[in-house]
Amino acid sequence: MYTWYKIFTYLFYPFVPIYLYFRKLRKKEDSIRYKEKLSKINIERGGGFLIWFHVASVGEAMSILPLIENFIEEKKINKILLTSITLSSGKILEKKYKQNAKVVHQYLPIDIPILVKKFLEHWKPNLSIFIDSEIWPNLILSASKKEIPLLLLNARITEKSFRRWRLAKIFAKKIFSKFEICIASNRQSENFLKILGAKNIKNYGNLKFSQTKNKLNLELNPLFLDKIKNRKIWCAASTHATEELLCAKSHIKIKKNHNDILTIIIPRHIDRAEKIKTELSNLNLQVAFYSDPNQINENTDILLVDSFGESLKFYNISKYVFVGKSLVKTLIMNSGQNPIEPARFGCKIFHGPNVSNFAEIYEYLKEMGVTKMIKNSEELSLSLVEEFNENREKNDEITNKIENYGQNIFDSVILELKKYI
Repeated sequence: MYTWYKIFTYLFYPFVPIYLYFRKLRKKEDSIRYKEKLSKINIERGGGFLIWFHVASVGEAMSILPLIENFIEEKKINKILLTSITLSSGKILEKKYKQNAKVVHQYLPIDIPILVKKFLEHWKPNLSIFIDSEIWPNLILSASKKEIPLLLLNARITEKSFRRWRLAKIFAKKIFSKFEICIASNRQSENFLKILGAKNIKNYGNLKFSQTKNKLNLELNPLFLDKIKNRKIWCAASTHATEELLCAKSHIKIKKNHNDILTIIIPRHIDRAEKIKTELSNLNLQVAFYSDPNQINENTDILLVDSFGESLKFYNISKYVFVGKSLVKTLIMNSGQNPIEPARFGCKIFHGPNVSNFAEIYEYLKEMGVTKMIKNSEELSLSLVEEFNENREKNDEITNKIENYGQNIFDSVILELKKYI
């Protein structure tokens, strides 16, 4: 199986520049830095111990921020290399650490042996840590041959991906056995990793619980805040196609009871923002982009967040959050988005019935009374009207409980990682 995968990647190699160029035209790649995916690197490695973290996207990037902050203070570590794939994660990490000489962000090269070899020979990492479900066979096997310790952190294997791996069980064992330790994010992933051939598995809980809001910049534009200070607010976060329309219909129903309602929609993919605005405007709703505060006024119905890395700021000012990818019927096998972030800010969380990717986390939050399942816009609007009528405060007790739970997970994980430094 691996032989066929390797052959396919070699055959794809001549077309990679064309592939990336068209992605750049569609604004799915950085207009300049996309060349890093071809292993065109213009940053010196420097000497000393280099630890390398790889994440796929924004959620994984945010989950390791406490680890990065800890390792910045670690004197044994001279350089921290962060790699990611998505444009959004790249922008967030670059912006956050551009003033820190110890931290470097690069886009991960395409998983082709020639590109992987150049990448590893340039950076020569002393320790590599893959986050969540980022498995790139050529990269992992090449790093293993170079005797670079490989760790899989906050490992998450969904049932859908497990079924795919199980079709190639020998190939899976060849890959997963290369990790010196796999720290699973939940019980399901722990069991799947055992079946797939991982040899050293531990489970302390989901690392995404360990984020600490005290270190984050939660300030919103003062001009924007002044315009919404007297409005009733709720958020719809990580929404996918069809869910924005559902939330807009809920807004219309809520408005019959609370005329001062403002709905904030944070789509999972902000490149859809213009399309979403058109759809919602067709419902005779006034839609404004967060990136342009001048669009916002007392008549704005929907605020559409069209910039990266803003969700925590809105959780901070909202009491109620609908978490998306939970009502899209076509995504049932790969459903649900991470609800931890709004929960940590004391928000009441609403979600649809399809949350398979984060089922264990939802179960934990449900036991604390943080979440409520809804099936349609009618149920969502009725639930929100009830909440607005009650005007409950954020639940600080639950926030503190989640913070303590997350700190315990972080402490356990950091002890494991420091064994390799």
